[in-house]
Amino acid sequence: MMMQSIQKNSSSSVRMPTWFIPHGGGPCFFMECNPSDAWDEMANFLKGLASTLPEKPRAIVVVSAHWLEATVSVTGTQNPELIYDYYGFPAHTYELKYPAKGDPKLAQEIVKTLEAAHIPAKVDPSRGFDHGLFIPMMLMFPDADIPVIQLSLNSNLDPQTQMNLGQALEKLRDDGVLIIGSGMSFHNMRGYGNPQFGPISDEFDNWLTKAVEAEPAQRNKALANWASAPFARQCHPPRQEEHLLPLMVVAGAASQDNGQKVFSDRVMETTLSAFVFG
Repeated sequence: MMMQSIQKNSSSSVRMPTWFIPHGGGPCFFMECNPSDAWDEMANFLKGLASTLPEKPRAIVVVSAHWLEATVSVTGTQNPELIYDYYGFPAHTYELKYPAKGDPKLAQEIVKTLEAAHIPAKVDPSRGFDHGLFIPMMLMFPDADIPVIQLSLNSNLDPQTQMNLGQALEKLRDDGVLIIGSGMSFHNMRGYGNPQFGPISDEFDNWLTKAVEAEPAQRNKALANWASAPFARQCHPPRQEEHLLPLMVVAGAASQDNGQKVFSDRVMETTLSAFVFG
């Protein structure tokens, strides 16, 4: 497996990158799709990501588009259950398993770190992992042998708020913690499968790529004002931009590290991309 090439370092001195990944549509990687190869390139990309790390993370923090709270929350249970928050899919997709452990101690540390940065936060002692976490994690880290914490977005949907959240968590990267934003660079349910949205998604994706790959101060300013980008609201309708906002968190956690696009593919007539910082 891919994890075999990553050496565990119990006293990490290596700075982890941050990732923004597409998590696909529902349990798409674990079912028959039409066309059958629609999600293959994305699945292959996700399967190969762990091999790019400098070492095996001691823990992983995932910000999913599918968890929004007025007070930023982190999962605090030792044995998180899975939340099958998708509907109308084959029965077997509701039996998928991802038995990664939580890390209650790290959850408490994250809350204290956020509060020290004047960001209200709390531990949720019972919430499990939604599909924005466990579906891509089954591909990226299939052994489920690394503790995982899920972190919510702030439900105000303000991009600068999410960026500030990431900035507060930057220091985790120097302690062997990988921070992943799980969403979609295009997420308009009416646009998927519509050829008219191909050029629209391309235009926005080009803008997003230039923004991510800009010098960090310029990058952050651009991402904070993403709604003014070409076709921004056709790609992420008003009050439905939660799938883009995990990018803001990981860009904030990137600090002065540069970002780059590392994956792009045309799926359901739209362009979907992934970005890495550091």
